Amino acid sequence: MDPQTLTELLDVAVLDRLDRIDDLTGDELAKSSALRKEGYSAEVTAALLTQARLRQEAAAKLGPFADDMLFTRDGLAQATRLPVAAHHARRLIGHSPEDSAGDAAEDAAFRIADLGCGIGADSVAFAGMGAQVTAVDADEVTAAIAAFNLRHLPDASVEHARAEDVDLDGFDALWFDPARRTIGKADKRGSTARITDPEAFSPSLSWVIDQALGAKAAGVKLGPALDHDLVPDEAEAQWVSHNGEVVEVCLYFGAARQRPGRAALVMGERTLLVHEDDLPTEDEAGIGELGKYLLEPDGAIVRAGLVAALCGPLQARRVHPKIAYLTTDVAPSGPASAGVTAYEVVDVLPAKIPSLRKELVSRGIGSVVIKKRGADIVPDQVRRQLKLPKGEKATLVFTRLGDKHVVLLTQPV
Repeated sequence: MDPQTLTELLDVAVLDRLDRIDDLTGDELAKSSALRKEGYSAEVTAALLTQARLRQEAAAKLGPFADDMLFTRDGLAQATRLPVAAHHARRLIGHSPEDSAGDAAEDAAFRIADLGCGIGADSVAFAGMGAQVTAVDADEVTAAIAAFNLRHLPDASVEHARAEDVDLDGFDALWFDPARRTIGKADKRGSTARITDPEAFSPSLSWVIDQALGAKAAGVKLGPALDHDLVPDEAEAQWVSHNGEVVEVCLYFGAARQRPGRAALVMGERTLLVHEDDLPTEDEAGIGELGKYLLEPDGAIVRAGLVAALCGPLQARRVHPKIAYLTTDVAPSGPASAGVTAYEVVDVLPAKIPSLRKELVSRGIGSVVIKKRGADIVPDQVRRQLKLPKGEKATLVFTRLGDKHVVLLTQPV
């Protein structure tokens, strides 16, 4: 969205039309025609329909707050989910999960700088817990949208500036979310292309870490593919998943850090926190024979390199030293079971497509979910090659047991 279109979109009458967009019926073309007949320009019409779609999509991340916000496509893609943003706020403000949000307001002088605020999701959580927030973004349109989204929070202000140009003295906590996409350059899916070099982030990762090391408390939100070697010794690196999807890794410094090292937080119906202190002493501890159940660890635990930490609590062992599957003879239970998806192993099948198809057909299986780790396959291609007739549904896991490539026929527990 260009600045001129945003200016027109922010007109009170246009915003009111956006809030009443559900009055329109028909497909996108019909809605567009109706808006044009009402006198809206082609640019504003497109912006209204785009915002309506983005608000619907944003509900999964931001709940009812989405109905009163504005977005850019990239801004929504990178926005923090509301429960995860609340977790960030607790870490920076110094609250345990049991504390009430109202307690934070007792310290009205607590100041947080949200550097790279995007559309403002984290700032909403910070301000909602009583902090005074200065939200900053280098992109003019994004900063203006953040200001709109934070307009109901009197303790939040927005600046259009580069993080490197902001005076960081006087803040009690710093929150960094460096831009990791190239504006104006799209990938194959139409999204802004990702930047893979941490020094090409905006601001660069080295600059961010230097500022975080000198802060009273700081957090740095990054993509979950972050190389472990880039985690400073002074930081706690926490990989986070929400409802089964790995969403980020955050580096915490100073008062926001709880324990240095790598950790994984699984958020959803149940919560699980795993830390590298929980790892067994031997690198290959717990490797053994395939049992009755195959356990697929949560992606945050895999990304953090903490799969082996689940072996003890789940009476499990690894199927291979370099593959992130566990196996056990007992159904997973207890707190650690929140960190895995369990499958009952029905049989071990050959990996060759002709032999595999014959085995599946003989069992009346005609629909398969394909998972893989340690196997060089393309699931969709394998599914086409199998050409299964209609039948029962099963989950196939392509993996390795020792040096042998196998297919595990499983059913979800």
